[in-house]
Amino acid sequence: MSAPRAREVVRGRAPHDHVTLDYAGRFLRRKRLTSDAGRPFLVDLPQTVSMEAGDGFLLDDGAVVEVRAAAEDLLEIRGDLTRAAWHIGNRHAPCQIEAERLLIQADPILADMLGRLGLDVIKTRGPFEPERGAYGHGRTHGHDHSHGHSRDHDHHHDHG
Repeated sequence: MSAPRAREVVRGRAPHDHVTLDYAGRFLRRKRLTSDAGRPFLVDLPQTVSMEAGDGFLLDDGAVVEVRAAAEDLLEIRGDLTRAAWHIGNRHAPCQIEAERLLIQADPILADMLGRLGLDVIKTRGPFEPERGAYGHGRTHGHDHSHGHSRDHDHHHDHG
């Protein structure tokens, strides 16, 4: 018997099981996963999605497998958060914004740059749930400039 398929993402439905994924693992379209309880399933979505903790995969057998954010290596940034956020955003690095700190994925180059700017950079570990995109699309491969552009605009080029 083949593993059930998830062809749809749902939110706010009572889960039957959970799957714990890091930030990179929560960006997917088609992938074999195993739930925390050991249940294999196939994610087979119509398009690539950026899953957040609390989102669920609706399996074709009716079960909901809710996503949890796995702990991963992060950098906690403290100090002038406005300045830090500008420099992090300027490098298109995902960033979790909190009142007293910013969290980014462990990156020695960014850590060095932020340290040179006089910010406190502390290695930490925890779930990473960065700010979603301003246009509601979340992350994409490269930048999504489809909003407000004509149809003949080339959507397949990479901005680096």
